[in-house]
Amino acid sequence: MIRTCAVATIMLIVPMVGSALANDKALVQTFYDFLSNPTSDKHAAAFKAATSENWESIGDYSGKVKTRKKFLGQVGGFGKLIPDLNWAVEEMLQEGGKVVVRGRATGTPKGPLFGVDGKGKKFDILTIDIHTVEGGKIVRTYHVEDWAGALRQLSAK
Repeated sequence: MIRTCAVATIMLIVPMVGSALANDKALVQTFYDFLSNPTSDKHAAAFKAATSENWESIGDYSGKVKTRKKFLGQVGGFGKLIPDLNWAVEEMLQEGGKVVVRGRATGTPKGPLFGVDGKGKKFDILTIDIHTVEGGKIVRTYHVEDWAGALRQLSAK
């Protein structure tokens, strides 16, 4: 009887855990949908709904943390500079409340990007992000993008 109850409990819990993990991945996907549609009010609203009010963007160890408001402004600026910006998820892994994404960012800047004018050239870079999900919201994102690689591609002859 006890074994039957234990097995029944496990059979009920495993699908719920799998569903929660799938929901975290779907939640994180909204982040990349916004990056690929940075001038879309609909995608910006979905990003806001997916992230906590105190969401933190951490891209280095300087101690400076970008707030959600500042991030929204930065991404909006990227959308104007790089209208064809695409941020594709190539792999998404989850362990507990952490979702790790290997992505690919591509685009063709209309003007200088970080001081480099690519004159219509396209970049294609690797990105790695680690999202922390708590209570159904992304609360923190650590990220690394190969912007140096983008600048090499844009300045190549």
